[in-house]
Amino acid sequence: MNANKRNQYGDELYQALCSRTTVAPLTSREPDITIEDAYHIQQRMVARRLEAGEHVVGKKIGVTSRVVQNMLQVFQPDFGWLLSSMMYNEGESVPIDSLIQARAEGEIAFLLKRDLIGPGVTIVDVLAATEGVMTCFEIVDSRITDWKIRIQDTVADNASCGVFVLGDKLVSPRDVDLITCGMVIEKNGEIVTTGAGAAALGSPLNAVAWLANTLGSLGIPLKAGEIILSGSLAALVPIQAGDNLRVSIGGIGQCSVRFV
Repeated sequence: MNANKRNQYGDELYQALCSRTTVAPLTSREPDITIEDAYHIQQRMVARRLEAGEHVVGKKIGVTSRVVQNMLQVFQPDFGWLLSSMMYNEGESVPIDSLIQARAEGEIAFLLKRDLIGPGVTIVDVLAATEGVMTCFEIVDSRITDWKIRIQDTVADNASCGVFVLGDKLVSPRDVDLITCGMVIEKNGEIVTTGAGAAALGSPLNAVAWLANTLGSLGIPLKAGEIILSGSLAALVPIQAGDNLRVSIGGIGQCSVRFV
């Protein structure tokens, strides 16, 4: 795919984001689209957002858990960029009309105190570079109609990023077992899904190391001060206006969000 066409699709996805509309899957229009093409399209979409005044606050790894892979029929991880307009804090309300077809994921977020630059990053390096971990929601969203995505579609669409909500408690990653820690998501007071840290590539530490090494091979660091979302620990939860969600992760804490 040539640069002009990549930019065209990046602009189309950006306009879909701005207008809260969806577009037909790129893979249905470009059968030969590659993952490399998709990341170039992602870069164009993100560049348009930066030009509009946003700034990068972190990165995310997506499609890490088997249950999400099966749900979306996407069977490998990807990455995306977290931007300033996406970030909410514990207890804040998210306007549902700012999203298109949103779903919630319970995750563990990492706050970095030093850069991680791959390749060659290990989980020991991730631990040493982490200021602390937090319970969080990632509210994934898709500009692709009806979530009919293949890996190239979600990559191009900035890894289906919507917004994210951070809990208000920061815990040392050395003080919690990030593999066995259990997660519970409640929706309007009822438990709707459960999971554990191991769902994210065996450990959220593995997920962050994968992200650092994958981005490092492209010359992109994970930077001190950035938030890193390490991947969903359970199935996606559909949401609508009026829903109240709370996620609890053993040893880390809670995070709540309301959709209005």
